[in-house]
Amino acid sequence: MLGFVFPGQGSQSVGMLHEIAAVYPEMDTIYKRASDVLGYDLWRLTQEGPADKLDMTVFTQPALLTASYAIWDVIQKRTTLQPTVLAGHSLGEYTALVAAKAISFEDGVRLVAARGEYMQEAVPADQGALAAIVGLSHEAVADLCQEQALDQVLAPANYNSPGQVVIAGNTEAITRAIQFAKTKGAKLAKQLAISVPSHCALMTPAAEKLALLLDKIELNQPVIPVMNNVDVIVYNSASTIRDGLKRQLVMPVRWVDIIQTFVTQGVTQVVECGPGKILTGLNKRITADIQFFNTASAADLQQILAMSFES
Repeated sequence: MLGFVFPGQGSQSVGMLHEIAAVYPEMDTIYKRASDVLGYDLWRLTQEGPADKLDMTVFTQPALLTASYAIWDVIQKRTTLQPTVLAGHSLGEYTALVAAKAISFEDGVRLVAARGEYMQEAVPADQGALAAIVGLSHEAVADLCQEQALDQVLAPANYNSPGQVVIAGNTEAITRAIQFAKTKGAKLAKQLAISVPSHCALMTPAAEKLALLLDKIELNQPVIPVMNNVDVIVYNSASTIRDGLKRQLVMPVRWVDIIQTFVTQGVTQVVECGPGKILTGLNKRITADIQFFNTASAADLQQILAMSFES
């Protein structure tokens, strides 16, 4: 069985897809459609930067959704591959839903651009942060967050791989957690260069605004099953999609559980569809029972197009 996964923030870089787009010029159509929605030249931003602008959440999110969907579109038009399940890491869940035709591409771009804007507005600059904790169990990190919150927000945000958890919350609480994580035996405890503390209660204002926008978007039953981040179950209706996407902003991404569920469901091959190969690295640390592929380069994509995957 074949699964596809779509990356989230962190996979962006200036120049991404330059080599691939040179081989598959039809990607230009996808970028023009996205630019028409956004009101600016998205391809130019991704190719010329500046990097600090591309790294702003409001620009990163539509840039990554468009890049991943452009690759998906090439694969769909040039192969008969039929994935049995899709999933995406945080933002990538929107790409999965677009790929599964639950959300139109234009509405997907519109949604994630607004999502990025709402997330940036939710917490004043320097009052929220993210940190990576490596070398502690998921339970130990959850306990650490509870101990060091001290009436502030501090919670696990991404369960990325065994022994690697990203935490989110108020900046002061993150600083405390970093200090105490090392006394608990963490191999690494480091604040990330991301100003938006996603997947925690600080995103509640953003989640409420997103819910209002989602009510105005036409959603359909996915034509390919999409496993969600929050509950690790497949969406079965438009209402569950709306609910899942709202809760996703304030709840942790259970990526380890998603990939482990792929295994129990019989998935044996997984393609990371998007720029970079961050998810491939995480996935390999989660299980050895799946063969992982990515589309980080034109050669990688050509390999996917040429292969005969198990159905």
